[in-house]
Amino acid sequence: MARKIVIIGSGFSGLYSALAARRLIEENKDRVGNGIDVVMVAPEPKLVTRPRLYEANAAGMSAPLNELLKATGVGYVRGVVDVIRTKDKQVEVVDPTGERSNISYDRLVLAAGSRLVKPNIPGLREHAFSIDTITDAAELEAHLQRLAALPSSPERNTVVVCGGGFTGIELATELPRRLRAILGMSEKVRVVVVEKADVIGPDLGENPRPVIAQAFSELEIETKLGNAVATIDARGVVTASGERIDALTVVWTAGVEATPLTRQIPGDKDRQGRLIVDSDLRVPSSPDVFATGDAASAQTDDKGNRTLMSCQHAMPLGRSAGHNVAADLLNIPGQPYLQPSYGTCLDLGGWGAVVCDGWDRKIFKSGGPAKEIKAWINSCVIYPPKANAKEAFEAANPMINQISVL
Repeated sequence: MARKIVIIGSGFSGLYSALAARRLIEENKDRVGNGIDVVMVAPEPKLVTRPRLYEANAAGMSAPLNELLKATGVGYVRGVVDVIRTKDKQVEVVDPTGERSNISYDRLVLAAGSRLVKPNIPGLREHAFSIDTITDAAELEAHLQRLAALPSSPERNTVVVCGGGFTGIELATELPRRLRAILGMSEKVRVVVVEKADVIGPDLGENPRPVIAQAFSELEIETKLGNAVATIDARGVVTASGERIDALTVVWTAGVEATPLTRQIPGDKDRQGRLIVDSDLRVPSSPDVFATGDAASAQTDDKGNRTLMSCQHAMPLGRSAGHNVAADLLNIPGQPYLQPSYGTCLDLGGWGAVVCDGWDRKIFKSGGPAKEIKAWINSCVIYPPKANAKEAFEAANPMINQISVL
């Protein structure tokens, strides 16, 4: 009977794990023949281009994977994994009809991503939108379109973005032109970012902050810094300082955590719930389990830097996890995960973008030239390869991890 690698998730890390595993198995087929199966389990056979969900027309931000999986020999099971039994080396899958089944594995790759944290703030779940999933982003888009049918008013034309981190900044800077396209170019629109830290982009560091501030100023985006959201209702928010902001649209972007499936796997975890993995991306206390993408915290270099929850890390993590999980079953040396180059590309809407190099985020380009790089990343880099085994396996080579996209 063939041994089996089960991969949970069809996102960036899940897809590249599957392709990298099949690549190494194919390279060693003279030794193992067809003795190792690679099976992906996911709700749908598609890759959601999650980094683009701040843009308009989010419902179309995905790429089908059926033909790619078929061309590369990756099996697919449609469903959601909600139970992992590491002692039995099994996962439970719930299919779209609600029927349960068990899948046994020899090695497991957890690539189920992350989710938005929704704290216990009154009214958040009832009244706030998000762009965490493609469904969430499509609901926000539909809501914005419906605003055009309402009489013009300050609260109709106002959007409050809760959270001034990476996602909040990209959404906020995109909103002015999105709102004007829907409501009319002559309408006065208002975008307000509420951030509990006393600076915008608290995790981005000091170097890109002046550029972000310039973009905010020229796009007329307001900020309420050092001020958390206290309550949310159907017509706006109240901040911790007691300030009322009237708005028919409130979007929550603050904070992410790893898939709750990490809680079912024994092992150390970080404050975001990510599994701490070794250089092969194996969970040390669960040797048959590898974690990757947003489910893993891995060291990127010899300077102590660790992966972030971003596609920039998810894709290389996937290549390494897939390669190493297959190497483990093939009983050949793996290739430790290494990603020494790091860059940040932040979209700033109609103003442009800012591209930074290194962990200290020194500005590489800003404005229009940086926007060209962001457009290339969003339209090319983050999309899967064509349904061609040769091209797909080349894209899954873990040696690519050491090449900077900047």
